[in-house]
Amino acid sequence: MRKYTPAEIEPKWQQKWEQQTIYQTDESPDKPKFYALEMFPYPSGEGLHMGHVRNYSMGDVIARFKKMNGFRVLHPMGADAFGLPAENAAIQRGVSPQTWTLNNMKRIREEQAQLGLSYDWDRYVGTCEPDYYQFTQWLFLHFYETGLAYRKKAAVNWCPECATVLANEQVEDGLCWRCESEVEKKELEQWFLRITDYAQRLLDDLDRMPEWPEKVKAMQRNWIGRSEGAQITFTLPELENEPVSVFTTRPDTLYGVTYIVLAPEHPLVPRLIQGKPGEEKIKEFIKQVTNESELARTGADVEKIGYETGAFAEHPLTGEKIPVWVANYVLMDYGTGAVMGVPAHDERDFQFAQKYHLPIKQVIRPKDQEEETLESAYVEDGVMIHSGSFDGLDNRKAISAIVSRLDELKKGKKTVSYRLRDWLFSRQRYWGCPIPIVYCDSCGVVPVPKEELPVRLPEDVVFDGKSNPLTTSETFVHTLCPSCGGKARRETDTMDTFIDSSWYFLRYTDRHNKELPFSPDQADKWMAVDSYIGGIEHAVLHLLYSRFVTKVLYDAGMVKVEEPFRLYFPLGMVLKDGSKMSKSKGNVVSPGEIISKYGADTARLFILFAAPPEGELDWTESGVEGSYRFLNRVWRMLEKNRDVFSNRLDPDLQDASAKELNRILHQTIKKVTEDIGGRFHFNTAISAVMELVNAVYAYPKEADKGMLAEAIEKAILLLAPAVPHITEEMWHSIGYTDSIHLQPWPQYDESALIQDEIELAVQINGKVRDKVVVSAQADRQAVEDQVMQLERIQSMLAGKSLRKVIVVPGKLVNIVAK
Repeated sequence: MRKYTPAEIEPKWQQKWEQQTIYQTDESPDKPKFYALEMFPYPSGEGLHMGHVRNYSMGDVIARFKKMNGFRVLHPMGADAFGLPAENAAIQRGVSPQTWTLNNMKRIREEQAQLGLSYDWDRYVGTCEPDYYQFTQWLFLHFYETGLAYRKKAAVNWCPECATVLANEQVEDGLCWRCESEVEKKELEQWFLRITDYAQRLLDDLDRMPEWPEKVKAMQRNWIGRSEGAQITFTLPELENEPVSVFTTRPDTLYGVTYIVLAPEHPLVPRLIQGKPGEEKIKEFIKQVTNESELARTGADVEKIGYETGAFAEHPLTGEKIPVWVANYVLMDYGTGAVMGVPAHDERDFQFAQKYHLPIKQVIRPKDQEEETLESAYVEDGVMIHSGSFDGLDNRKAISAIVSRLDELKKGKKTVSYRLRDWLFSRQRYWGCPIPIVYCDSCGVVPVPKEELPVRLPEDVVFDGKSNPLTTSETFVHTLCPSCGGKARRETDTMDTFIDSSWYFLRYTDRHNKELPFSPDQADKWMAVDSYIGGIEHAVLHLLYSRFVTKVLYDAGMVKVEEPFRLYFPLGMVLKDGSKMSKSKGNVVSPGEIISKYGADTARLFILFAAPPEGELDWTESGVEGSYRFLNRVWRMLEKNRDVFSNRLDPDLQDASAKELNRILHQTIKKVTEDIGGRFHFNTAISAVMELVNAVYAYPKEADKGMLAEAIEKAILLLAPAVPHITEEMWHSIGYTDSIHLQPWPQYDESALIQDEIELAVQINGKVRDKVVVSAQADRQAVEDQVMQLERIQSMLAGKSLRKVIVVPGKLVNIVAK
């Protein structure tokens, strides 16, 4: 009997699959399409981890399953290769980001190949390669030409010691991660994309995606954050009635405003505090607060801190003078950077007013109560009071009435606000896609012509951690204006790396196009992606940006779909000892370590079988060993019965044992087909095949050999998407010459699922006392009669009074007696 040796089998078949190009994309127009996609990895120095293995194994099962079911399948892979870690590596290791990244990409491809993944490597993309980022730049120019890309000043993290901008993840407790200097907020010109122009479409189209998990759609809705309300204009008399706008969802509480709060970053604050007694103290407060994260300022348990500016705003309807404050909990990036304080009807405002002894003015009371002293904010509906001509109105009706009055006075209007902000798109670092813009003293901002793309990253840069490396390249910075030919300088900011992953799925459809990012015809052949699998941590920004880019390209006539992903499946994390795998916890399991010890098929099988795909998976050595034992059991199943294939006979279903094995076989085919194809329940699909293997082992030696051969062959086919190497080896060992992965998927016969007989448990007063085999077609009375004839049951009922007999069809019979 041959021994199962994954170390020999797996490299052999990986090499043959590559030589035979069996995973090259089938373009047959007569087959239905299926686009299977997993999120591509970032090529870090650590290589693949078990979360990657889970992601890719799931996607691979789906791709193989669809191919065997007659689909033309696009199953590509690439690398999300730009990003800050490569630049940090350049500083820390003295190696160029390009060298570091390309070496990591090569190693990860080798690790992916070790797993036996069915990728069409001819479509591989690395987002850091010029033939890819040329078209990322092409897309930016499209944004610019259509008015979706623009520049404005925005606050960034600035390290004065390193003289560079820091990403949020480079700021640790307010200090620079490298030199530990205090980080400041600095206003710099930044590029933005107008994603807010698409906010409502991004929101509305979530309702057209039934195959997305509701929790993911809820996360996107919350991020977009649509609010209906009113924009109300207060005025500042001491600044010549300068307007200050607030957005509120509760215009019915307008008469209850007792203070206004501005964000520390609000442009009016310096003017309002100039020359006032508390000016220096407020400036110090602003400096401190603006360097804090959003969470540090707005968290539910964060203390609300504020200062009076000494200025007053005029109420738009009453003319009352309202004190203006500046406080940490108001952010410039949300709404207008100003809020109206209504402590009687907002809990946060109530706490702030109590802390600083500000007036609390109730303007809505419960319908069945009179006004009373408030011990907390009243946030329910009720009747308007202390609100001028609106007194006595239901507060919901008062909303539209007050907004109409404001509109008449040109002091407010009904509006919709979104939490979503325009995409801050530029980054002050080297290892990203260069922005194809030059600045000319004569012509101003000039886009690089598309025919001159790509604008390549230079190599003559200095990585000293003191500035944006791109600014150190004289050959890059100094150029000629594409418009007038005069001296100009290049944009030295690069693009946010989220853009690279926001269209890569489109490039896969037309990987080698040298003129366009992709041809619309090729995109139409494959889009939308039918199955997209990846971590839940990417369920907001990556998916949102991908949806935005797709809609922009739809509007341009480049694609015919408005949504890129028909189905998105967020897989659960891989844990060890109950914690997420991490080097710091010392609980990382390397895929290479498992493959070298047990083989790739074992790693794949365990990770597919150990937990439902959406749930967390706890990695255990015993579970891996159990998967390895099962594969050995499958291997021996064929080796012990090799003789049934040497002289293959058709199944004889007159044999009772053969008929029962045939029923189990078709039941398994049905179960596996539905679990993989309809529900992604890989764990229960594998469990069903395990039961089929058990049935083969239990099959009587004297029973029909043709049925035994049929069951073994189909079991191998059913396992092929999950464990491709061992099944390929077994397939060829029973005499086939074509790849198992090119075979049609087994079909089940409904008629074969019908059982002639079934076994029922027999209970007396709820306790199992015997079993009985009855005809599957027997009615209740026939089952009851047969049970009452059982000798054991008769003896146990002797001397007892029979009350009733309960027959649960297909399961049990319960006799109630006293």
